[in-house]
Amino acid sequence: MKTKVTRNLLLILLLDALLLLGSFYLSHLIRFDFNPPDWAMVRFRQFLPVVVVLKLVCFYLLGLYKGMWRYTGMADLINVIKAATVASLVLIAFVLYRTRFDMVSRSVFVIDWGLTLMLIIGVRVFIRLCFENFTQDFRISDLRQIISSIFGKKNKKGRAMLIIGAGDCGEKICRQFRENPSVQSHVAGFLDDDKSKTGRRIHGVPVLGTIDDIETIAPGMGIEDVIIAIPSAGSGRMRQIVDLCKKADVNFKIIPDMGELIDGRIDISAIRNVEYRDLLGREPVQLDKEKIGKYLNQRTVLVTGAGGSIGTGLCRQICRFSPKKIILLERAESPLYEIDLELKKNFTRVEVVPMLADIQDKMELAAVFSRFQPEIVFHAAAYKHVPMLENHPWKAVENNIFGTRNLVAAARDSGCKRFVFVSTDKAVNPTNVMGTSKRICELLVQKENILADAGTRFMTVRFGNVIGSVGSVIPLFKKQIQEGGPVTVTHPDMIRYFMLIPEACQLILQAGAMGKGGEIFILEMGEPVKIDQMARDLIRFSGFEPEADIKIVYTGLRPGEKLYEELMTDLEGVIPTNHQKIRVLNSHTGDVSLLNSRLQELKIAAENRDPDQIRKVLHQIVPEYHETTV
Repeated sequence: MKTKVTRNLLLILLLDALLLLGSFYLSHLIRFDFNPPDWAMVRFRQFLPVVVVLKLVCFYLLGLYKGMWRYTGMADLINVIKAATVASLVLIAFVLYRTRFDMVSRSVFVIDWGLTLMLIIGVRVFIRLCFENFTQDFRISDLRQIISSIFGKKNKKGRAMLIIGAGDCGEKICRQFRENPSVQSHVAGFLDDDKSKTGRRIHGVPVLGTIDDIETIAPGMGIEDVIIAIPSAGSGRMRQIVDLCKKADVNFKIIPDMGELIDGRIDISAIRNVEYRDLLGREPVQLDKEKIGKYLNQRTVLVTGAGGSIGTGLCRQICRFSPKKIILLERAESPLYEIDLELKKNFTRVEVVPMLADIQDKMELAAVFSRFQPEIVFHAAAYKHVPMLENHPWKAVENNIFGTRNLVAAARDSGCKRFVFVSTDKAVNPTNVMGTSKRICELLVQKENILADAGTRFMTVRFGNVIGSVGSVIPLFKKQIQEGGPVTVTHPDMIRYFMLIPEACQLILQAGAMGKGGEIFILEMGEPVKIDQMARDLIRFSGFEPEADIKIVYTGLRPGEKLYEELMTDLEGVIPTNHQKIRVLNSHTGDVSLLNSRLQELKIAAENRDPDQIRKVLHQIVPEYHETTV
C-alpha cells in the first residue's frame, strides 16, 4: 500500500512538473508574440529547472499533494491559488536576487502565474469530473466517452429525480448524489418557489420551475422520485407539496430538519419517507449552543430511561455537544444495546457507558453514582401508559415516585451539579395515577432544591405528547389503516398538544442550561391537535378516504383519560424567559412536611397492592387529583 501511494505521488509530481514546464514556456511565447528573441530563450533554459523545482517544493509544503483529486472542492482550489501565488513570489524574489531582472522580462512571471493556475486547477477539476461521471476505475480508454459527455448529450445513470428546494439543503443533496458512484439515480432538475431561480443552474443541474409545476414537469421528463429539501417548510405548504407529488404519481421522500439529524450534517443517508410529523410544520428550535455547550462540553452526563423515546433523543442531542462521558442508565436490555451501538458508531470521541440498572434499586444507583460521579443528570425514566397504570397503580408509585426519590438522593449525595426531571402535562390537574405520580415527582424535585446544600440545581421540564414516542397514538392509527380499519378514536372532541422528539429534547437541554434551581419549565407546544382530525389526516395521507375506505369508530374515554390536557393550573403564574419557546412557572411547592409523612403511607399501600388506599393517599398529597368516570 505504501509503495502504491509513493508511486502515485511520483506520477502526480511528474504531471505537475510537465504542466509547470509548459506554463513557463507558453508564457514566453505569449509575451513575445510567439517569436521570442535568443536572449529570452537563454534565460528560459537557465531558469527552467529552478522554476519547476521551486514551485513543486512550494506546492508540497503547502499541502497540495495531501488531498484526493477525485474530491476536489472549493477549499482545494483556494489552496492551489495560495500555493501558486507563494511559489511565484518566491521565484520573483530569487530572480531579482540573481539578475536584478537584467535581460529578464517581468511580465513573463505574471503570465506564468496565470497559466499555472489555469493548468493546475484545470487538471484537478478534469479528474474530478471523470470520477463523477464515470467510475472510480477510470481508464485512458474512456477518453472518447469523456469528450462526448462534455460536448454532447450525457448518458444519465439510473432513475431520474427532482429536488424540491434550490437552497443550501438542495445544493448539498445534489452534490452528494453526483459524487456518490453507488447511487443509481441522477438529479434531472430543481423546483423552487423563488421564480428568480428558474433557468439558473446548480452544479450544472437546471432549476426547471416552481413547485406547483411538478404535475407538468414530472411526466414529461420521466421523473420517478422527488426529494423534498425544504427543512423550514410550514405545515400548510408541506401538505400542498405532498398532494402535488401524489397527483404527479411520483415517489417522494424528505430531508428532515437539522434537529433530527444525528450528527447535524445533511447527508443522503438521512433521506426518509415523508411522515405525519412532517406535516405538523413545527418551527425549527433556535438553541443557545454556547450556553448549552458550556454546561455539557467535557462533562460526565447520566441519562435515565436512555432506551426510551425521550431518553434516546436526549442522548443523541447531548452527544452533539461533546460531553466527556455519557452514562446510559436503562433496565431494558434490548433498547439499551441499540442506543449504545448507535452512539458509539456516530460519536466516536464520546465515551459511552451502558448501565443495565433500575432506579428502584437504591444500592445499584449508589454504586453507579459513586463510580462515575456524573455532573449532569437527565431523568427521563418513567412508566407513562395511562390505562396500564390505572390497573397497576402500585407500579406508578414504586417506579415513578420512589424511583425518582432514589435518584434525587443519589444525585444530591454525589454532588451532582444539575438535575433535570422530565415531566408531563398530565401532571396538571391530574385525572389519572400516572399524571399524579409525575406531579408528586415535581414536588420531590422542588423540595430537594430547597433543602439541597451541596450546590445541586434541581429543575423540572414539563411538556405534552411527542410524535413518534413509544405508546403514541400515531403508530396505532397507522397499523389500523394498514389492516384496512377501523381506526379507533376515543372521543370526537379529544385534543392533545404534540411536539417532535428532537424538538422536545433540544428544549430540555436549553432549559437545563437556563435553570437556577427549583423551576418548572414548560415548553411551547403550539396549537392543540384534534385526535379525530389527526386520524382523518393519516387516512388521507395513506391514500384513502375517511369513512368511505377506512371507517372511524369512537370507543369512549378510557380510565384516567380526559378530553384535553393543560400545561399549568390556575394557581401557577407564567414568567417568560429569554427563549421564545420556554416559559417558567411560579409554582407552589406545597407543604414539605406533609409530603414526607404521606410518602410513607403511600409506600405501605403500594407494598400491600391496595389500589383504593393508593388513590386515597395520592389525593391527600395532590388535592387537585380527581378520577374521571367512564
